[in-house]
Amino acid sequence: MTFIDYYKILGIANKATQAEIKKAYRKLARKYHPDVNPGDKEAERKFKEINEANEVLSDPVNRAKYDKYGKDWKHADEIEKAQKEQARQRASRQQYYGDYSEEDFSDFFGSMFGGGARRQSSGSVRFRGQDFHAGLQLNLDEVYHTHKRTLTVNGKNIRLTIPAGVKDGQVIKIKNHGGEGINGGPRGDLLITFSIINNTQFKRVENDLYTTFSLDLYKAVLGGEVVINTLDGKVKLKVKPETQNGTKVKLKGKGFPVYKHEGRFGDLYITYDIKLPTKLSEKEKTLFEELAKLRA
Repeated sequence: MTFIDYYKILGIANKATQAEIKKAYRKLARKYHPDVNPGDKEAERKFKEINEANEVLSDPVNRAKYDKYGKDWKHADEIEKAQKEQARQRASRQQYYGDYSEEDFSDFFGSMFGGGARRQSSGSVRFRGQDFHAGLQLNLDEVYHTHKRTLTVNGKNIRLTIPAGVKDGQVIKIKNHGGEGINGGPRGDLLITFSIINNTQFKRVENDLYTTFSLDLYKAVLGGEVVINTLDGKVKLKVKPETQNGTKVKLKGKGFPVYKHEGRFGDLYITYDIKLPTKLSEKEKTLFEELAKLRA
């Protein structure tokens, strides 16, 4: 297995913080995303490398294994387990037979990664298959509802259900849809990184949505009804008389769905932006002047 420098792929130092890793990944993912580079095989290859690097380095446990074992990081648990077993066996042999030659035992790394499986009394060593990485770009209004998608990974079509409420940069694991295991080991997993594009008028913060609504002066002063767009359709809302500019209104349960909690939603916050009338007629100006005198 060839060593792949994940830090170099993301263009960061090996002491980078999680925030720096996330920032570098998002920047590169947008640059090399297949939707931005249709038909560009090199961009597609780079996008896969970037996703793989992010998947390893954004996970503190995997990152620690990678930093310690390099290209063999996926087998860190097996390595450490085998090292402990070898140490135990050496101690046992030394106790009964004294010192022995290192030539009596094959080097663990060489046997595991240099040319085939190591034979033991219980049979061949089994290894878990390689994880596959894929990126999926969706619009914000698409992940408002749970829906099904078909992904093509390594020439195979995989039908999956995408739960409502998926977040930008979130990684979902599809178990046993990765590479074949070695010597009868379990299959790897498929890890999908989501890139969510906001194609709506709303700003999403966790499960809450925020938007502004232009309110004319007369309705702000006198009150009335307005129709508000939400991701779940239109809603009629009463405006109180003498509503001030910047007033915020909360529509409970009209925000974004909570991931994997069916029926639960965040809230929608609306900020009124009062628009002053322009191009007044002479009569309108006269009426405003009369109103000003009354207020005085």
